[in-house]
Amino acid sequence: MYTQTNIMEANRTKAQDSEPDFFYREDPMPSTAITESRFHAVLFDLDGVVTETAKVHAACWKKVFDDFLREYARQADRLFIPFDIISDYNRYVDGKLRQEGVRSFLESRGIHLHDGGPDDPPGHASIYSLGQRKDDMVMETLGEKGVDIYKDGLALVHHVRDKGLQTAVVSSSKNCRAVLQAASIEDLFDVRVDGLTVEELQLEGKPAPDAFLKAAELLGVSPDRAVVVEDAISGVQAGRRGNFGLVVGVARKGDAKALKKNGADIVVLDLTTLMT
Repeated sequence: MYTQTNIMEANRTKAQDSEPDFFYREDPMPSTAITESRFHAVLFDLDGVVTETAKVHAACWKKVFDDFLREYARQADRLFIPFDIISDYNRYVDGKLRQEGVRSFLESRGIHLHDGGPDDPPGHASIYSLGQRKDDMVMETLGEKGVDIYKDGLALVHHVRDKGLQTAVVSSSKNCRAVLQAASIEDLFDVRVDGLTVEELQLEGKPAPDAFLKAAELLGVSPDRAVVVEDAISGVQAGRRGNFGLVVGVARKGDAKALKKNGADIVVLDLTTLMT
């Protein structure tokens, strides 16, 4: 039997078997080398780039959405069509703020819920409640199983810091700091811009570039001197819209072509290929 993890790993293996390490844009682009002479900072997404928590998020989203869709189909006398952990997750949810992900996916199914809020009772059908249920599931899972780290992502963080570049973590998750602390890597980032920051400062979430631009501002670095490293389509879109010096997509989910199409200057299967 295939689990969600099996499916995601199979897609990554397929990409590795059929594609080269780098995918280049057709338009002119800068060299792929991340050097201190060209760049002053590297801005890392967290889930799916440095930590393996993206798989946890995807599995929890599937559970939440399938439960909702099954009950919705029953009440509306419609066919139940489950949430696709690969295509639906990548297209509508991955990299986005929690409530934006809920809204984006449900609207793709022609379902419109009211926003709701913290006072919603458990099980209430609202954008907020579905997102909160998913968040509770993620925290419970991480509490039970801990946080796994991508060795190549961690290696690249150490590599650029050793070269004297500043680092920031830019995540849509409100649990970003908790994940960093659980993985004992919080001190590897000079700046953290996460879902709480976005909410507090009323920034637009990815694919808008606001969070990455705020991280660059806090580091005192201009966007053209900063690198964005992302695994989500919405993330590379944000990097491209922010006019950053280099946008790197890491194809953890067999989606190299989509990352390239949506704004990545290069797409890699292993982040250590950027260590020169």
